[in-house]
Amino acid sequence: MHDLQAAFQLAFRLIFTGDADLMEIIGLSMGVSLTAVLLACVIGMILGAAAGVLRFPGRPAVIIFLNALMGLPPVVVGLGVYLLLSRAGPLGVFGLLYTPTAMIVAQTILVTPIVAALTRQVVEDLYEEYDEQLSFKRVLCHCVTVMGGPNGIAKTRLYLYRTAFFSTPKT
Repeated sequence: MHDLQAAFQLAFRLIFTGDADLMEIIGLSMGVSLTAVLLACVIGMILGAAAGVLRFPGRPAVIIFLNALMGLPPVVVGLGVYLLLSRAGPLGVFGLLYTPTAMIVAQTILVTPIVAALTRQVVEDLYEEYDEQLSFKRVLCHCVTVMGGPNGIAKTRLYLYRTAFFSTPKT
């Protein structure tokens, strides 16, 4: 019991006195985590948006794969990164094992599927909800580019008038 109490006293003393070594460790940890999350957001948002908007063969399999990767155990990711970055591994020549870069790689691999799956769901829901407005923008852009020239604006207005009042609405 005495050792536990001494450990907590030491921990609080280090925190409240602003120990330089502790602050360096906290800074490194925050830097690694924030970098990994930033990279995961860039990669995951692009993948998730593509999976949410694009329709392609095998899309359901990609969605299932993204959702399955969210449950990837950290130990498996750590082992995989270790095998890749160890001296005998394919990326061992770079000497990245036990470095902050290796931690960033592992954390990025863990966070990317979560960001991608959540982004895919949000983008897909918004795309379904605002599909009509988005298709109207595509029609407008098409009209402006195709019907350009001296009377481009007038042609575009005429086309939009005709499609707005003489086409059947989507149900």
